[in-house]
Amino acid sequence: MAKILVVDDEIKIREIIKEYAEFEGYEVAQAEDGMQAVEMVKNQDFDIIIMDVMMPKLDGYSACKEIRKIKQIPVIMLSARGEEYDKLFGFEIGVDDYVVKPFSPKELMARIRAVLNRASASQRTEDVIRYEGLEINFTAREVKIDGKKISMTPKEYDLLFYLVKNMNIALSREKLLEEVWGFDFYGDDRTVDTHIKMLRNSLGKYRNLIVTLRGMGYKFEKIQ
Repeated sequence: MAKILVVDDEIKIREIIKEYAEFEGYEVAQAEDGMQAVEMVKNQDFDIIIMDVMMPKLDGYSACKEIRKIKQIPVIMLSARGEEYDKLFGFEIGVDDYVVKPFSPKELMARIRAVLNRASASQRTEDVIRYEGLEINFTAREVKIDGKKISMTPKEYDLLFYLVKNMNIALSREKLLEEVWGFDFYGDDRTVDTHIKMLRNSLGKYRNLIVTLRGMGYKFEKIQ
C-alpha cells in the first residue's frame, strides 16, 4: 500500500484528497506547510508527495528543493497558477507532475497512479548500460560520467531512461509527452525541448548521443 504525504495549508483540500486517496487504498499523512513536510520526510518514508505551491513558512517549490536533498520521492505539485512558465519552472526543479486548481479529485488519483507506476517500472529495471565513460544504472537510478555521479532532476532521469530503453527509435515530441509526462499532460512541444536541453547539459560530452530529428522529435543514438 503506497503512502502519500498531502501538503497544503487549506485543510479542506487536504481532507478531500485524503478521502479519495484512502478510498483508492492509499495510506495518507498530512502537513500544513512546506517546513512541516520537510521534517516529516526526514523521519518517515513516503511513496509520493502531493504539494501545494503557495504556503506559509516554506512554499512548495522551496520545500521540493529541500526534499530532493534528502530523498528522491515523486512530487505532484498543486497550484492555482496554470501558466506554462509556472509548469516549466516546476519541472525544472524536479516535480513529476503539475495539477492546476481547481482540480478533479478523480483526475488527481489517476495522475498519482501514473506517477507511481512509472516509479515502480523504473525500480524493476535491472540493466546497467555503459558507453565509454558514461554509465546509466536503471536500478540505482543513477547516471555517472567518468565515475562521477551527475545530478539531474527526476524528470531528466525519466526522459533519459525512456530514450535509452527505446534506443535508436525515432520518438516524436507527442510520444515523449505521453510516455514520460503521463496522464493527460497539458503541455506542448516546448516542454520536451526544454527538458532535452537540460538533459544534454547534464550529459556534457555525451550530449550528442541525443539526436534531434528535425520536424519530428528525438532519438538516443545506438551504443555499439
